[in-house]
Amino acid sequence: MAHKTMVVVRPLIIEVIWRVTEALARAGLESSNLIVGIDFTKSNEWTGAKSFNRRSLHHIGDGLNPYEQAISIIGKTLAVFDEDNLIPCFGFGDASTHDKDVFSFYSDERFCNGFEEVLSCYKEIVPHLRLAGPTSFAPIIEMAMTIVEESGGQYHVLLIIADGQVTRSVDTEHGKLSPQEQNTVDAIVKASKFPLSIVLVGVGDGPWDMMKKFDDNIPSRDFDNFQFVNFTEIMSKNVAPPRKEAEFAVAALMEIPSQYKATIELNILGGRKGFSPQRVPLPPPLYGAASSSSKPSHPGRKGFSPQRVPLPLPLYGAASSSSKPSHPSSFEPSVPHYHADSRPVSSAPPASSSADDNQLCPICLSNSKDMAFGCGHQTCCECGTDLQSCPICRSPIQTRIKLY
Repeated sequence: MAHKTMVVVRPLIIEVIWRVTEALARAGLESSNLIVGIDFTKSNEWTGAKSFNRRSLHHIGDGLNPYEQAISIIGKTLAVFDEDNLIPCFGFGDASTHDKDVFSFYSDERFCNGFEEVLSCYKEIVPHLRLAGPTSFAPIIEMAMTIVEESGGQYHVLLIIADGQVTRSVDTEHGKLSPQEQNTVDAIVKASKFPLSIVLVGVGDGPWDMMKKFDDNIPSRDFDNFQFVNFTEIMSKNVAPPRKEAEFAVAALMEIPSQYKATIELNILGGRKGFSPQRVPLPPPLYGAASSSSKPSHPGRKGFSPQRVPLPLPLYGAASSSSKPSHPSSFEPSVPHYHADSRPVSSAPPASSSADDNQLCPICLSNSKDMAFGCGHQTCCECGTDLQSCPICRSPIQTRIKLY
């Protein structure tokens, strides 16, 4: 029987992140490459009501928002294990991708050079996105499998940071999976054939009950490749910040060493499979932003070659710029404090006021409104099923009515 290496954590001893890094190294983690996926679904605008002072979880301000915090902490911990410091970054769940695609942080699909560039690029992109939905983790997992295959089978860690569970429609029968849930489960199972670990970090108010059970309900896999961590639960504890950061890093990464060793023992590390989803990311949907399609200074990891000719950013009357986008921003990312009827992370062209547009769900912007709440506001069933309060007026939801 293969020996399984575990990281032993005692909170009174490990209180700073560098000690967590040492623990991972002692447990056998030799090298890893990171992939980052960020959730840009509409629910980010209200799932910070309790945990982020009623602001959008993507609010850009003087301090770090939950997404920036999670990226920073994991970045500090895994930086010493990333040999080339190149990090592929993708977004999903916005109006351009919904639950079908992902977009790259750069229009030419190059990777971010270090976590400082990840955070810088994130801040530039956020103010120009249109949040939507529904939520599925399948596209980002399939994108990660594609990267692993193109890298020649190098070990990767996929860090998904999200504010909510996979979408489950009110029409989904008890004991059955929604299409988004089924696609996500299928992707996790397929990913176990690749040297890829998946860490899902939950930010915001949740709910997270289904995700806590998700790992246990996934069918047989080649190895246990999925870990869920409740970021809010850990970071809301009344202890010193370094200790909370260390505890979060431990919770997120404690299974990585044994998963890494499993890829060696299963002989799935260091070679191409000959099959992968062959995902191709969309360009970043930056409305009204200057182009950043300069020649990439670091197009990707060794062995990775994008499968298409780079596309320029969609321009809306903006001039092109050849400056590197990860430095002083031309986007002026200024986000107002969150209000119930504001759109703090979107500077997209104003929506049409046609009758057809008024019938679209205000959350995903794609499905028709077919669920009404007691307050009178409406969404689609997929988006409205798990809401605890109305996204428009903030009234607690006590009644849901299916519209036909």
